[in-house]
Amino acid sequence: MEKRTPLYDLHLRFGARMVEFHGWEMPVQYTSIRDEHRAVRMDVGMFDVSHMGEIEVSGSDSFLFLQHLLTNDLARLRPGRALYTLMTDQRGGTLDDLLVYRLDDNRFWLVVNAANRDTDVAWIRSHVDGADVTVTDRSDEVALLAVQGPHAASRLESLGLSVGSLRPFSFTSARFQEGEIMVSRTGYTGEDGFELYTDGETARKLFEALYSLGVTPCGLGARDTLRLEACLPLYGQELRRDVTPLEASLAPFVKFDKGDFIGREALLSQAEAGPRRRLVGVEMADRAIPRTGYAVFRGEQRVGEITSGTLSPTLERPIGLALVNASAAVVGETLEVEIRGKRHVARVVPTPFYRRPKVSSSSAKEE
Repeated sequence: MEKRTPLYDLHLRFGARMVEFHGWEMPVQYTSIRDEHRAVRMDVGMFDVSHMGEIEVSGSDSFLFLQHLLTNDLARLRPGRALYTLMTDQRGGTLDDLLVYRLDDNRFWLVVNAANRDTDVAWIRSHVDGADVTVTDRSDEVALLAVQGPHAASRLESLGLSVGSLRPFSFTSARFQEGEIMVSRTGYTGEDGFELYTDGETARKLFEALYSLGVTPCGLGARDTLRLEACLPLYGQELRRDVTPLEASLAPFVKFDKGDFIGREALLSQAEAGPRRRLVGVEMADRAIPRTGYAVFRGEQRVGEITSGTLSPTLERPIGLALVNASAAVVGETLEVEIRGKRHVARVVPTPFYRRPKVSSSSAKEE
């Protein structure tokens, strides 16, 4: 039986269509993916992402422990700040991509993908090896709301949450009615946005209060089209254990000069030789939509595959991400995507496909 988030009953009340997603019953849409997508781009939307995993790592050795486990440099991370990073195996394959919050000098909060929660916890614990480190899975205690869009800050301020001055990739504590909240200015849509970590009861009250203010509830469908326009990777598609961060065009989040970490030697060798595959953006020449797994050709040679694709609601044309041979990963290169036995012309284009107007800066990833 699938798990349910604390907001399950509210999803049904507000008309969500529910689907199975990595063992959870989650809303895929309420009205339409297109309308929910546009609400986030033009106004503000909210997502229940309580299925994500939250892992607390604490102890006097926690900083050095995580430095060895993750690719980004946590020395840049002061208490009250967050950063994006990856966790790789000894061969450089991607185990997960995640956010790390530094709660204080010796306590960190990792937010991992729902599909990888159990394997991530097991991997992290397997490397403690006598260090003064405690690994605690907090996932079942935490409900998580993402409020995204150009008017996200003003709607949250209307609820008495002082978030307007919060810097991107920073977090603070707040209260709503009787509930405690950790609010961070991060996101996964390409828009300004906030993540609200709290208990289930407070999350329900927040959801209803935001709905009453006109915030659009959004499902997994819009979350996927939004992140794809912003070229933010999805684990299991752009990122897998057989894909390295360098192949996925995430080299800025691999800090070789910080010292040793799991996968460093393999990734350094790949960086010096140059990755044989690269993740690129493609735009179709016609209205055919590229989908995950579709073969990509250059001439008669198969050079890769589509990892994600959609008809962009913002750009109103078909776009996709493709993992292709490095020789084909050149902006302007003409490729073909095989769709139901027929090849359709595609062109490699600069990414991201969508970049929001520079009023304030926040995205799902920060070096």
